[in-house]
Amino acid sequence: MSRRLTAFSNDGLVFDVIDEGPIDGTPIVLLHGFPQTAVEWDRVAPHLHERGYRTIAPTQRGYSPGARPRGRLAYRVSALIGDTAALIEALGGEPVHLVGHDWGSAVACSTAAAHPELIRTLTSVSVPHSMAFLQSMLSSSQAARSFYMAAFQLPWLPEAVLKAGFRTAARHPARRARALAWSQLDEEQFDRVHQDVVESGALTYALNWYRAMLIVDPRKALRKITVPTTHVWSTRDSALVRRGADLAAAYVTGPYRLEILDATHWIPEERPAELAAIIAARAESSAAGQQGGEHRTHGGTGTVDGQALMTAEDFPGLP
Repeated sequence: MSRRLTAFSNDGLVFDVIDEGPIDGTPIVLLHGFPQTAVEWDRVAPHLHERGYRTIAPTQRGYSPGARPRGRLAYRVSALIGDTAALIEALGGEPVHLVGHDWGSAVACSTAAAHPELIRTLTSVSVPHSMAFLQSMLSSSQAARSFYMAAFQLPWLPEAVLKAGFRTAARHPARRARALAWSQLDEEQFDRVHQDVVESGALTYALNWYRAMLIVDPRKALRKITVPTTHVWSTRDSALVRRGADLAAAYVTGPYRLEILDATHWIPEERPAELAAIIAARAESSAAGQQGGEHRTHGGTGTVDGQALMTAEDFPGLP
C-alpha cells in the first residue's frame, strides 16, 4: 500500500490511525492498551522508523470518537479481533508484524491465534495469551493484582470514581503526586489519559472491554499461537506477576522467546528503544528464517530469579 492510512472502517465504525515511517517500509501494527490511545507508541515508533519499518497505530474501539458503540456486547474479544483484521485488510491484506501492549496485547494474541494467515510475527507486551493469564490467576497472586477487573464490572461507579480522581489530581498537586505514584504513569502519560480518555467521553467505552471480557467462546480462547512470537514482561509491573509470562510459552507452537525488561507496566514509554529492538529482532529473525526458543533478560541491573539483567548497552546500536 503506497498511501497513508488515516482511518479505516469496520462494523459501520470509523477508527483513527497514526501511520508513520517509510511508506514503503515493512508494516508493523501497534495496538494500544487501557487506558490509552494510539499515542502510547509515540516513543517507540521513531526507533522502528530508523530501522526502516512503517508503523500503523490505530486508536481502538471505544477510544476512537467514530467507533463508540453502546453496550458491552460490542466490546467482546471477537469484535476486537475483527477490527484488527479489518485494519490489516485496509493495508492491503498482506501479513504484518503485530505488536500489542496491555489490552492491545490480549487482542494481538487472540488475532494471531485466530488469523495466523494475517500475521508474520507477534510481540506481546505485558499481557500474555489469555489462557496463560487465566492460569496465572489460579496459580499465583495474579488474582489479587487483578481485583480492579471485578470492580470495573459495576455500572457507572468506576467511571465516577476515575473521573473524580483525575479531576481532583488536576487541581491539587499533592493528590496528583499520589496519583502518579499509584498509577506509575509519568506526567505526560497522566495528562494524556485525562484528556484523551477521561474528558473525551471514551472512559465508559474503554471500561466496556473489561465488562465484555467473559463473553468468549472457550474453544476459541484455547487456540494456540502458531506464528513466531516474543513475549515481553517487566520486573516492576504492579498489575502483572511473573507467572503469566512463564506460562505463555505453553500457548505458542511457533518459535518463541521471553524477554524481561526492568520497567513498570508502561514499557512502551519507559523502555522505547529496548522494546523497539526486541520488536525488530523478532521481525528480522522471521525474515531470516531463524528459530526462537531462547530466554533472555534485558533492561536494568540486578537479577531476576538468579539471572543477570542486562542494560541498553546489550542492544548494539541503541542510544
